[in-house]
Amino acid sequence: MVYLQSLNLSGGFGIGLADTIGMLEYSIYSVASPEACASILWRTAENAEEAADALKLTAKDMKKQKLIDAIIKEPVGGAHSDRNLIFDIVKKSILKAFDELKDVPKQTLVDLRREKFFSMGVFNG
Repeated sequence: MVYLQSLNLSGGFGIGLADTIGMLEYSIYSVASPEACASILWRTAENAEEAADALKLTAKDMKKQKLIDAIIKEPVGGAHSDRNLIFDIVKKSILKAFDELKDVPKQTLVDLRREKFFSMGVFNG
């Protein structure tokens, strides 16, 4: 698997097996919605905004934390505003990622992927 883009995904295993992970700029990357998180922590979904801030689940947050590799720009109005255009944008992003990785030896890809995922969630500080 070369590339995966995410749209409000749940279940990290399926999206964590790619050499390159891209994310639409207005999507979220989380195993639980902010409302679900707030319901667990505060027993009410009313704190969803606070939970969302704490979860750091936006594309910018994920890129900053090195959990994704690329942020895919969406058309004006969001991905849902022009289905054909966003399909074309995502297609180009996938092809670009594939082109960058197609000549990398398989063992190098495996080594890079292991290094990438073993470093996730490690606190240095």
